[in-house]
Formats: sequence, structure tokens, C-alpha cells
Amino acid sequence: MEFGGRYRIAASRSAVWAALNDTEVLKAAIPGCHRIDWSGDSALDLEIKVNLGVVHPIFKGGLTLSNIMPARHYTLSGKGKGGLLGLAEGSADIVLSDLDDDTLLVFHAHGGASGQIMRLGKAIIGNSAQKVIDGFFERFGDAMGAGVTPLGAE
Repeated sequence: MEFGGRYRIAASRSAVWAALNDTEVLKAAIPGCHRIDWSGDSALDLEIKVNLGVVHPIFKGGLTLSNIMPARHYTLSGKGKGGLLGLAEGSADIVLSDLDDDTLLVFHAHGGASGQIMRLGKAIIGNSAQKVIDGFFERFGDAMGAGVTPLGAE
């Protein structure tokens, strides 16, 4: 499954970069996030309660940042185990560029799931994931005190 979008954020690239690396901003922006903490220079541990429509598993896992170019780009990869429901994993490329006095954030992710989660069907998972992504960027802007405007797909 693939997801993504483009967002205009009313802040400088350096401010957006700082917010993307601030666990308090991330916790406020990630729906159902119970915990997110740095566990290394480029690794985060997290616990998230996910709304998949008919079930609400708690995923525990980690995120790793790679291909890091400060204030420009990174790849975020993660895995989470949702108890008996199985495993979810994915990665996302996040690219920041200047857009007048604002920042253009381009987000492209792909992910999947195994185990009982797949019995829910790709449509439910896909719709839930896209809602999570869209909601994340709205709350991300609120948490960092900047307006965020979705620009649609490329």
C-alpha cells in the first residue's frame, strides 16, 4: 500500500525540521500515541493505539531515520507489533524544500501488514492509514504553531 501527499507549512525549513525531530510535537501529532522517545541518534521507540475501524490494537515498535540530510530529507522506517493481530511495517521519504517564505513538505510512504490485520482487508487499512497521515499533518501544524495546507498529490 502506498500513501503520501504534499503540504505547505507556514514556517521555515529549519523550524519544520526541528518540529519533525521533537518528540513532544510528534506525540501531539500522532493519533493514539502513548509514548515516543529517542533511543539513539537516529532511532525512536513508540507505542501507538491504532483505530482500524472494528479493532483498536496497540502497536509497539521502533522507527529508524536514514538518508538524513538536515532540513532537507530523511527516510523513516518502522515496524510495530500489534499483539495477536500481527505486524505492520513501512517506510516514508520526507522531503523539505522552500516555497516562498514557507516550506513544501512532500511525503511518500509505503507499508504493509501481516497476520490477522490482513483479514480486515486492504481497504480498511488503507483508508485508516490515509486518515492517520492527513490527521498527522493537521495536528503537526497545530503542535508547532504553523498553518498547514494540503496541496494534493504530485
